[in-house]
Amino acid sequence: MAEVYCQSCGMPMREEKDFGRNADGSRNEDYCCYCWKDGAFTAEMSMQQMIDFCVQLGQKEGFYPDPEKARREMQAFFPSLKRWKQSKS
Repeated sequence: MAEVYCQSCGMPMREEKDFGRNADGSRNEDYCCYCWKDGAFTAEMSMQQMIDFCVQLGQKEGFYPDPEKARREMQAFFPSLKRWKQSKS
């Protein structure tokens, strides 16, 4: 089975608890539990703001030993995600 990524932050969604919830409580197939709750995004932000947030969080959690490399990779990857395809910011 192909890995499923949040179409907002890029987080891998591997377990049921990782998926966001629609307004009716059903699982949202596109967005994670941190980005999507009760049928809406949990925060309005630009793609660049999301990248900044993810780099900062990832560095704090020890996921990114090289935050600038992580930022470059996110800047290349995020425009392919559903939430950001239309956005240029």
